[in-house]
Amino acid sequence: MNTQIVPLTQDEDKEALLAKLSQAGKIIKSGGLVAFPTETVYGLGGDALNETSSQKIYEAKGRPSDNPLIVHIADMEHLEKIVQDIPEYAKKLADAFWPGPLTMILKKSDAVPYQTTGGLDTVAVRMPAHPLALIFIKEAGGYVAAPSANLSGKPSPTRAKYVIQDMDGRIDMILDADSEADGAIGIESTIVDLTGDVPMILRPGYITQEMLENVIGKTDTDVTILDEHSKQPPKAPGMKYRHYAPKGELVIVEGEPQQVVNYINEQTMLHAQKGEKTGVIGTDETIRQYTADSVKNAGARGDLLSAAQQLYTFLREFDDENIAYIYSEAFPAGGIGQAVMNRLLKAAGHQCIKL
Repeated sequence: MNTQIVPLTQDEDKEALLAKLSQAGKIIKSGGLVAFPTETVYGLGGDALNETSSQKIYEAKGRPSDNPLIVHIADMEHLEKIVQDIPEYAKKLADAFWPGPLTMILKKSDAVPYQTTGGLDTVAVRMPAHPLALIFIKEAGGYVAAPSANLSGKPSPTRAKYVIQDMDGRIDMILDADSEADGAIGIESTIVDLTGDVPMILRPGYITQEMLENVIGKTDTDVTILDEHSKQPPKAPGMKYRHYAPKGELVIVEGEPQQVVNYINEQTMLHAQKGEKTGVIGTDETIRQYTADSVKNAGARGDLLSAAQQLYTFLREFDDENIAYIYSEAFPAGGIGQAVMNRLLKAAGHQCIKL
């Protein structure tokens, strides 16, 4: 398959920009696949109401077909077609956070095929905040199913070059909006299940539990991590299968800062003696103390949005640099730090050294 790479900038001629997005929308309507930018990561889009399109997404990613896809919409009115009802919780959250990085799980209508929902009677829905994504979704008919635009298990792409690396030859088109990506959040949306008595957070993200509770009151967090042998179907993307993993072995190290630095430097030295390349994810407070082949600075420990924005790029860069062993400092788990640690633990296969 010949994959078209189409650059997008919001300051280009509006007619030319709309023509590109309209062309991408026609591909979706005809059953094809298009990778597109959002404010979180790049998505791999297909027609959410077309079971064949959803199957193509699974095939392009090498993704298990019981792993649900998120349906992206661009208009609140479109929600009514794909869900049985819109609970008051959902209306309040939509008013507060849509467009934005929040996915809500609701009971699906018959309009949504089971191929899109991973066989479940629920559907995950969000309205992205990226202005080009919203135009694209409207041009595509209003319902775009889209997981992250990477091969299954690899780090999600926050730059088009990594989408191209994984998807060139597998899909019809890639919309390259890297020039608009500086303000991207960098990790996937928060997912909250609204089908039970109490809203349940299934995946942490930029929209934190505190932010949710300020709008709708008490929420719970699903603390169950489903292992790869579980027979239970995942209700949300990322709950069951290993995700976000670099090629090299990743280990998280938790403890007092100087203990962590000393331990990581000991390990990287041992690897160096064997001729093995090492990488480290550190922070402003510690970065100058590390001696690995590749050292990435996640920013200040008090500003974990910086860590979120850069995490997947770091993991991809380690792959580019052929790093065999990666060590990352653990991060405080409050606020968006919960999301950063969730992604790190998934990427590391839950390998965490506590000093």
